[in-house]
Amino acid sequence: MTGKLENTRNIGIMAHIDAGKTTTTERILYYTGINYKLGEVHDGTATMDWMVQEQERGITITSAVTTVYWDCLGQNYRINIIDTPGHVDFTVEVERSLRVLDGAVAIFCAVGGVEPQSETVWRQADKYKVPRISYINKMDRTGADFFHVVEQIREKLGANPVLIQIPIGAEENFTGIVDLITNKAYTWDDQSLGRNYNEIPVPEEMMDMVREYRMKLVEGTAEENDFLLHKFIEDPHSITEEEIVSEIRKATLEGKITPVACGASFKNKGVQLLIDAIVKFLPSPYDMPAVIGQNPFTGNQELRYPEPSEPFTALAFKIAADPFVGRIAFFRVYSGQLEAGQVVLNTRTDKKERLLRIMLMHANKQNPLKHIEAGEIAAAVGFKDIRTGDTLCDLKHPIILETMVFPDPVINMAVEPRTQDDVEKLSIALHKMAEEDPTFQVRVDDETGQTLISGMGELHLDIIADRIRREFNIDVNRGNPQVAYKEAIVNVVMHHEVYKKQTGGKGRFADLVIEIGPADKGIKGLQFINEIKGGNIPKDFIPAIETGLKAAMTNGPIIGFPMDSVKVRLIDGSYHSVDSDDISFQVAAGIAFREASRKAKAVILEPIMKFEIVTPSEYMGEVTSDITKRRGHVEEVESRIGNQVIRGRVPLAEMFGYVTTLRSLTSGRATEMLEFLKYETTPREIQDEVLYKIRGYVPAY
Repeated sequence: MTGKLENTRNIGIMAHIDAGKTTTTERILYYTGINYKLGEVHDGTATMDWMVQEQERGITITSAVTTVYWDCLGQNYRINIIDTPGHVDFTVEVERSLRVLDGAVAIFCAVGGVEPQSETVWRQADKYKVPRISYINKMDRTGADFFHVVEQIREKLGANPVLIQIPIGAEENFTGIVDLITNKAYTWDDQSLGRNYNEIPVPEEMMDMVREYRMKLVEGTAEENDFLLHKFIEDPHSITEEEIVSEIRKATLEGKITPVACGASFKNKGVQLLIDAIVKFLPSPYDMPAVIGQNPFTGNQELRYPEPSEPFTALAFKIAADPFVGRIAFFRVYSGQLEAGQVVLNTRTDKKERLLRIMLMHANKQNPLKHIEAGEIAAAVGFKDIRTGDTLCDLKHPIILETMVFPDPVINMAVEPRTQDDVEKLSIALHKMAEEDPTFQVRVDDETGQTLISGMGELHLDIIADRIRREFNIDVNRGNPQVAYKEAIVNVVMHHEVYKKQTGGKGRFADLVIEIGPADKGIKGLQFINEIKGGNIPKDFIPAIETGLKAAMTNGPIIGFPMDSVKVRLIDGSYHSVDSDDISFQVAAGIAFREASRKAKAVILEPIMKFEIVTPSEYMGEVTSDITKRRGHVEEVESRIGNQVIRGRVPLAEMFGYVTTLRSLTSGRATEMLEFLKYETTPREIQDEVLYKIRGYVPAY
């Protein structure tokens, strides 16, 4: 075991669904000696898929954390791994994991290549500037094409893939790997489940290819360094393995390249070389820049370096409910150190929290720790109030780190308990799950009194309902899934509102003039601009006005759907020295917003989904015709080994139950993938249908 920070790697495993993330992680656990038996996803025995729903469905739903140790280059490395889900409904798990990781392994299927969720997770890694290596898995499958996937990484992801390995054979003839850095070939022993692997001579028929790709690697390495370039010009063979590794690492950390490895995790080939690549090319906490935060009292920007001597700073990136110890908060320590039982400050709540126990997690198993330092990932219990994205810090050195922003849910479903006794239990269960998952929301409809749950897709809500039954022992009735519509205004309208109330004593008074219209491009929520001059409304009342406007946005003027984004200019107003207060201006702002938005032309927005359908060629006509009937647009068609890949966009409202339709159209041979793209204005006739469905009539516009 190692305590050296430079020998620590915090990495995530990310990919499209079914690319082999969890299988690869299970092999890493086996070859590093953490597990003594291979866990398999299809058998429901994968260590990292510990939830019952994950084992039954063979998919990853929640990100799981574990720690392994690996010897390489004569040193012992500690690798903290987060295995993330591949299904788009659980993309929040990838988002919050990447926020706290230093590096990532992007896994691609050698047959499927760069798929929709591959692009999504790659963009998320770009957003947080996470260095990554690519691993092309499933080289043993029929249709595997290593070089085609490398080209897709270049073209679709805009990356610069640099080959550090090439496969020996493909499909059923995949037997091993050539390491281009060491210029050695390896095969794996099936009898030892791949634990033993042997160095062999590079196959004769591959000599020219290996020579060509190794020369490209050496030349690319030399271009990054004047000294090496000079050596390369004099003698290309004079550049050493250590120099190649050093330059590849430097370019990877700078985000200039992504080293590409290959293997077949399920067949136990190539995983040890992948672990070597992780420790050689992905960053330690020392390689990452200092984390930037803001002092909540001075407003000044402050830096925290990954040193135990710095003030303690950590970010809570995930909250989970445990039936035995209550809420567990997963956090990444960016600086300083922490003892179990120590008191820290939560800068969101400005409250002190005592961390009773600190634990190193291995999937859902907990190993207690007495002490944790900068660069480590752990979990703790004992929090009174904690949310995803909260900053935990030293009491004397407060800081707020940039929090995480999550997408809004796009689908609603009504739920109710089957027995009256479970009403309160259901409410508690739903709010516990909403604390864990920022993309899951719960609200009670004001008009119907129904409890509505909102999520990222049908599978997301299905898993939530299943968890309510299993974990909280509550049987629920479920309504049909509904689209989470939003409202927006198109015109700019000015409104003058005077709010007066006299009750005999101190009254209420607020007077304000606002202009509302569409928000500027790219801005979500309320875009509030205060243009009050000369103290017509005291500064103290401005936050109350903004609060009133935000509250009013939750009910749009057409039918009460939340409003996506609005620009409000506070132009003028007046106040009364006795009767005016925060409440008066908050209420007045809400009334003014509602009245003004009724005068502005309002529209309903619907979620538009990006789709990818993989279908045998003979069914392509039926599939595209059906998509067109659903108001969909086919934007791209690509051939892939006897199949056609159809990509485009379609309204979510038209896609409920689509899996069943697709199965009947293609005799069960096609697959589909939906991912939220954006909100768009609903066509007038569809808007009228929505209003009629909800209200029973279409109001005059």
